[in-house]
Amino acid sequence: KSLIEREKKRQKLEQKYHLIRRSSKKEISKVSSLSDKWQIHGKLQSPPRNSAPTRLHRRCFSTGRPRANYRDFGLSGHILREMVH
Repeated sequence: KSLIEREKKRQKLEQKYHLIRRSSKKEISKVSSLSDKWQIHGKLQSPPRNSAPTRLHRRCFSTGRPRANYRDFGLSGHILREMVH
């Protein structure tokens, strides 16, 4: 169950730093000089690693299994089959 709590923590961090990441990426696309882009890129690296959206996984809410999840139900495949039968 600690894996589920870890994912919840990552979701909170992602929501907290979402606007900072988005604004930094927009600034990078607007700026033309390379030195300014590097400075803005430094800001983009300042948030914690776990706040990146790519580090989130969907997990089964009953077992915490990270693979074979059905988005509609939030369950892994074997738990879903057990509930159906």
